[in-house]
Amino acid sequence: MKMRITLIVAVLLMVTNFSFAQQDEECMLNLTLMNDYVKSKNYDEAYEPWMKVRNKCPKFNIAIYKYGEKILDHKIDNSTGAEKTAFISDYMALLDAAGENFASKYPKGEIEEEKALKKYENQKDLGLTDYQIFEAFDLEFKNYRSDFTSTKGLYVYFTKTVDLFKAGKFEIQKVFDKYDDVNDQLDDLNEKYAISLNKLIEKEAAGTALTRTEGKYKDFYQRKLEANGKISGSLDAYIGDLANCENLIPLYKKDFENYKNDAAWLKRAVSKMYNKDCTDDPLYIELVKAYDQVDPSAETKYFVSTVLRKQGKNSEADKYVRESYDLQDDPIKKARMAKKIANDFKKQGSYGSARTYYREALNLNPSDGTPHLYIASMYAKSANNCGSDSFNKRAVFWYAADEAERAGQVDPGLRSNAAQTATAYRANAPTKGEIFSDNMAGKTITIGCWIGGSVKVPNL
Repeated sequence: MKMRITLIVAVLLMVTNFSFAQQDEECMLNLTLMNDYVKSKNYDEAYEPWMKVRNKCPKFNIAIYKYGEKILDHKIDNSTGAEKTAFISDYMALLDAAGENFASKYPKGEIEEEKALKKYENQKDLGLTDYQIFEAFDLEFKNYRSDFTSTKGLYVYFTKTVDLFKAGKFEIQKVFDKYDDVNDQLDDLNEKYAISLNKLIEKEAAGTALTRTEGKYKDFYQRKLEANGKISGSLDAYIGDLANCENLIPLYKKDFENYKNDAAWLKRAVSKMYNKDCTDDPLYIELVKAYDQVDPSAETKYFVSTVLRKQGKNSEADKYVRESYDLQDDPIKKARMAKKIANDFKKQGSYGSARTYYREALNLNPSDGTPHLYIASMYAKSANNCGSDSFNKRAVFWYAADEAERAGQVDPGLRSNAAQTATAYRANAPTKGEIFSDNMAGKTITIGCWIGGSVKVPNL
């Protein structure tokens, strides 16, 4: 179910309680047969000895359940009709039994998550409605939120909410609430993964090799962060035009009087209005003022700065931005805020200030490579303004390409995107013919304007 279980199954097989095994040699024999068959992926042959040890010695070894999942997955994938639904039901029963016999390794929340996913994956065969699938994930989220870590599960939970709204089963507020719930959960999970990953990155940077287990966890954290990053974009795509100003403004106007002292509601309303560019409406100012009054924080100071900037009070806005940033003490949340501030400066064309905050984000959360891509894009956009002649201006694209490549070096999930971006930038740099005709091979070019760096021209 979770990676930590996978890592210990082999060890547990080796250290099975042999005193118990001596009392029941049949269970030990069937466990061994099952293990051998599963390792060779011969799941049909594994089924009979697995059922014998499962029924006779349910507490014998956790592999009964871990490998049992593999065996039943195979049976489900290779059967149809009543036989398939019977195997699905048995899979659910297996998870419940695992929770009873190995509770510390199979928490209730993780079991419910697995059940919900299995129901979704076999929705048609089980004859379940969208509402029943939603209910399965809703039960998990409400009762075992800390165990709800499946990227796929979170995506399904939200998309079923949208589908039910479109079918007339839910109000639009339900969609926005669930969108915020899922994004909050992704943020919480990503913070945990990033903190753990950064510790491993710092260990490597200090010259200490990771252990084999640490290496596996590093890969796991990177995969989860990459998957969660992709799903965040998919949520926005799925909600589509529902979360536009035309829907948000009247909805929040209607509910404002009832929730103007509710910090959680105000936070979500302000964030949604900001993220969907509804900040020109007077309601946004009302929401920000109420949020800052009810629950003043680093976040509210930032939103106040956006109001001040809209009013042309840039110096006052900058003061609030710095205050907001200084008030935040959680490294991952501070990194997120730094990116948000940097994005605003980037939109305004204040590239130097934007880079400062992007660099702050990189220092605070070195496993997130996106700031490198944003910085590279600003370099590329500035190329025409940062050189004394055509060759020097286009040389900026080499500098931008180098910056883009760093994104993939620190964040494996961005490796492909970073490589493609760097290739595109280099295509705009001087050609080999131009390098030769200008006699620039191997020379170093100093880049002016706000960039203030240097780049070495490739040798021919």
